[in-house]
Amino acid sequence: MKATAKDLRFHSKELLDTVNRGEEVVITYRGNPCAKLIPYLEIREKTSNNELFGIWKDKDDVKNVEEYVRGLRKGRS
Repeated sequence: MKATAKDLRFHSKELLDTVNRGEEVVITYRGNPCAKLIPYLEIREKTSNNELFGIWKDKDDVKNVEEYVRGLRKGRS
């Protein structure tokens, strides 16, 4: 199903009901696809099969990944 950004703004309940039924909704902005609404459980299944999932688990020198990444980004702004 396709919906516009305006539909998302004014009919979000109906779009969420559509997603809860198992359908995917592509959100378009000015005629171009920019986002996709998919059921949450489907996302969880895809990430567990992703080859990058758990990429930091073998790094012994990094105890807390969140703090490590924040430290890397700290000097950027």
